Amino acid sequence: MTDELEKIAEDSTRGSFFLFSGTALSTVILAIGTIIVTNLLGSTQYGEYTLALTAPSLFSLFTDLGITLGITKFTATLNAKGETQHIKKIIQHSLTLRAIVSTALFAANFLLADQFAALLGRPELALYIQIGSLSILFQAIYTTATSAFVGLDKTEYQALTVNIQATAKTALSIALVIIGYGVAGATLGFTASTLVAAIAGTTLLLIILRSKHDPNGTYKFKTEITDLMRYGLPLYISLIFISLIPIYQNFILGIFVTTAEVGNYKASANFVTLLTTLSIPITTALLPAFAKLDTSTTEKIKTFFRLANKYTAALIIPMTALMIILSNEIVQIVYGPTFQTAPTYLAIYSLLYLLVGIGYLTLSCFYNGLGQTAITFRTNTITFATILILSPALAISYGVTGAITAFLIGSTAGNTYGAYIAKKKYKLEFDTSALAKIYLTAAASTAPTLLLFTTMKTYIIPKMTNLLHNSALPTTIRSAPLPELFNVIICSLAYLFTYITLMAATKAVTETELQTASRVTKKTPILKTIAKPIIRYMQKILRTRTKT
Repeated sequence: MTDELEKIAEDSTRGSFFLFSGTALSTVILAIGTIIVTNLLGSTQYGEYTLALTAPSLFSLFTDLGITLGITKFTATLNAKGETQHIKKIIQHSLTLRAIVSTALFAANFLLADQFAALLGRPELALYIQIGSLSILFQAIYTTATSAFVGLDKTEYQALTVNIQATAKTALSIALVIIGYGVAGATLGFTASTLVAAIAGTTLLLIILRSKHDPNGTYKFKTEITDLMRYGLPLYISLIFISLIPIYQNFILGIFVTTAEVGNYKASANFVTLLTTLSIPITTALLPAFAKLDTSTTEKIKTFFRLANKYTAALIIPMTALMIILSNEIVQIVYGPTFQTAPTYLAIYSLLYLLVGIGYLTLSCFYNGLGQTAITFRTNTITFATILILSPALAISYGVTGAITAFLIGSTAGNTYGAYIAKKKYKLEFDTSALAKIYLTAAASTAPTLLLFTTMKTYIIPKMTNLLHNSALPTTIRSAPLPELFNVIICSLAYLFTYITLMAATKAVTETELQTASRVTKKTPILKTIAKPIIRYMQKILRTRTKT
């Protein structure tokens, strides 16, 4: 790997780490807040709160216009070229346009609140909808700032801003509901948190941009926005397509299956976000990485894609395997025995992430980073059209399983098209030998894990359960599924240890790649601390294997 590629890999790894840690922490904070607010409000008032934010959330979707991804792409490219003075204007113009659009949509949402409430059949929600409408403006500013942070390699600021928003939402919503403001308090807490995040994000962004001078100031608003829209509009339309898929499938399932099955499906979909929490930071960091290679040689781009796709697969595939083999226990721990079919749906749904080997996560980053957003649009259109056609037919015959299968087939069709274009037009190559070893290693690691899991479940967990039930601990703790959670954690660690060992033993990862990984992680202290013992362990196995 050349110095340029190694530097880009280092930035991408560092960015992914901060994005993952920030996303994971904010997810935990929001989950805690949601649980508390739900319990405080009760099912009826929480339903009103959810409905009140439906219109503002929908309007927020239309403020983007593809600009956020455009900001990430252009700031990353300009930063790599050293044209820092141009970055300032791009961000200023983007903020101006989004402020104009979001203000107009806020006004529309605020003035039409009575009509939206009547459409929902709940006129009493009008005030709550008006309170929530302010979030449209603040959310637009907040997301613009976080997109700029990613392009500027300041993902630690992005993580900080995201967590400020999550903390503010949780704290304010809980406080206002406890005081007695009910649904209005929860809605105001959500809106105020977007304001806090917008202020924090804008302040941090101004600090960064203060050092980026613009001596000539010749960049025109119309030219900059036209370039952003030309790049981002295909992605924006694609985003609308993808956003419509769960809504469409929920509608189809509502017609052909029971309400209980829809609940099981939704419960399984909630757990897929665990894989999303890992995948989104990777894809978010890879977009600016490919954008920096926009002017590089074809060979460098091909090399970086090959490595990025391999490492992404090496991270995602074992986590997917774990989600599949432990799906029943994961659902039981969180939801209890009520959701009986959710584990099956979760296992099937998780199969989506096995497509990473053929570029499920990396191809869109590659195309978007190089500015080929029209290909991303065609890929997502194929996915959407396939799901649109297959969902009703498969749902009629196979219920929820059929709907998930339609989603998998559609995703596979779109990804296959993207991979075909990548190989034909850009001559990209997948490391098929290494990928095959990764898939086989992930599969082989399940055998000892399942054996350990069965042994613990048969002999150890019952004893732990008895001890817990007979203890003097509070009833809440004694009735909690702590032994089952312990079993899942131990088996997960055993699986990952087996997987790492086999990855080195089968030479799915090379000594050179491990040395590169060591250099790439060294500038992120926390990541270096985590990665160092793993890399050394794998190097030891590789060297022993080589001697043998």
